[in-house]
Amino acid sequence: MHNPKALVIFSGGQDSTTCLLQAIQTYGRANVQAITFHYGQRHSIELERAHWIAQDLGIAQTVLDLSLMRQITHNALMEEGADIQTAANGMPNTFVDGRNALFLMYAAIYAKGQNIKHIIVGVCETDFSGYPIAEMCSSNP
Repeated sequence: MHNPKALVIFSGGQDSTTCLLQAIQTYGRANVQAITFHYGQRHSIELERAHWIAQDLGIAQTVLDLSLMRQITHNALMEEGADIQTAANGMPNTFVDGRNALFLMYAAIYAKGQNIKHIIVGVCETDFSGYPIAEMCSSNP
């Protein structure tokens, strides 16, 4: 019998680590891979933690360089020394336009090439900080 495979979009944060652990439990360690994106984020410790966690759990991890995002968008999350602020409309200047959509697209392309049918991403509604996509996806009216 063929075991299904899963790809976890893995930042090393609590949401994606929870997803990685659940994927291991559901699909088995041998059937889970992690994909991590380096998009120029200034908190590089997250990338280090993702590496350590994947290594500790024995999960293959692929890191893709998407730092080209710095050429098309500007925000405090990707600019060293930028002050983190919230605009009058509640939008923090750490919002990275299109980040999750881009991650999902690259994960899907990678997964297809690896014959992986399941892509898992963890996002936390309570941590949305007023991002517009989170409001659109919220189940609360």
